[in-house]
Amino acid sequence: MSLQVETLFTAALGLQAPWRVEKVELNTAKRRIDFEVVCDARRLSCPHCGALEQGVYDRVRKSWRHLDFFQFEAWLHAQVPRVHCGGCGKTTQVSVPWAREGSGFTLLFEALALSLCQELPVAQAASQLRVQSHRLWRRIQHYVGQARAQDDMSTVRHIGIDETSVRRGQDYITVVHDLQAKRLLFATPGRSHETVAAFTQDLQAHGGEAAQVEHVCMDMSAAYLKGVRQSLPEAAISYDRYHVAAMAGQAMDEVRSTELRLESAKVRQVLDLEPKTRRSLRWAMRTNHRGWSARHAQAMHALQRSGLKSARAWQLKEALRQVYETAAQSNDEALARHGLKRWLSWATRSRLEPFKKLARTLKSHVEGVINGMLDKRSNAYVEAMNGLLQQAKRAARGFRTTENFIAIAYLRMSKLRHLPANPFAPAVPREFGVTVHHA
Repeated sequence: MSLQVETLFTAALGLQAPWRVEKVELNTAKRRIDFEVVCDARRLSCPHCGALEQGVYDRVRKSWRHLDFFQFEAWLHAQVPRVHCGGCGKTTQVSVPWAREGSGFTLLFEALALSLCQELPVAQAASQLRVQSHRLWRRIQHYVGQARAQDDMSTVRHIGIDETSVRRGQDYITVVHDLQAKRLLFATPGRSHETVAAFTQDLQAHGGEAAQVEHVCMDMSAAYLKGVRQSLPEAAISYDRYHVAAMAGQAMDEVRSTELRLESAKVRQVLDLEPKTRRSLRWAMRTNHRGWSARHAQAMHALQRSGLKSARAWQLKEALRQVYETAAQSNDEALARHGLKRWLSWATRSRLEPFKKLARTLKSHVEGVINGMLDKRSNAYVEAMNGLLQQAKRAARGFRTTENFIAIAYLRMSKLRHLPANPFAPAVPREFGVTVHHA
């Protein structure tokens, strides 16, 4: 190879003395290019103790997958020196500047893989890179762990605690979000009060203080309530409106399904609807009236004239939603408390057991419910985070262990600042698709 080509590829790979490219082999049939890299030095510093000018004992051949060169798969090969140190007496292999120790990929290849996994399912990213998925999972866990070790949580004041399942109905994990910075702080297996204690330990390990947490938004889990009272005693508690709305929706569904199951013939006779319109009823009951079609409106109009229990259940569910909307618009605690008190009285007298049970639950958590009505920090964010967690589940498909799910959730949702940069990020700013050249 000519000296000019050798110099070109040495510079392109970012190599500095004593490392240089000695040989390049291009195989167009296999769509592959191989770079032979050599280390010219005969004496190097000891990698173990740092002693200078130690002799090279021997060299071990190693290979690394690199970023593709045009359409060709690129590989780096080198005879890596091992240094025998006269000071510490150890024989140690030197580190190469383009790869982590023990990795079969270059640093730039790993950075690209990590960037793809932030946007694509891991299996799809692996397919595009032509590697096995489990090798990418190891990189995700390594770099996420490394970045989290440097994460700063000293400014955390308002958090949200929730649970999600790794698979449908099993292997639950607890997730904790920073409601101000809008990012995932912590995730751990389980959903007991001990998971809250584990979060406070992690918070302190990253520069935060449990006593500085002012506000916790969560569901009405007795385990989380116990954990917050034990581990975050200074924090005010609010119950997120989406959890309360979900409980009201479940109560309504329980009334509707029981009524349809026990008195299906009577219900069909009272409603007197076409089969398609009857099927629209369940969807219409669950959704906001602003999204109703003409068929949904027809079904709901018939329901309200029917005198069925399902009609009262829907009215109770909608009335609770209206209490929340009024409280959010007014931001008036007295008005919120009065609206909730009236709703609880109605639900208690409704003769609908699911709503009577819900009323008892809300009464026992009334202060947290009021706080959740007036709190604007969590509502939209909690809903958005649930969507991102579902995306993380899909990204981990095929390798959805608890550890992998937590790792991909951190990668996508934690806004970690110490991850490798995408090697294909623009070198200069771009505006409206035009490269801006700076003098």
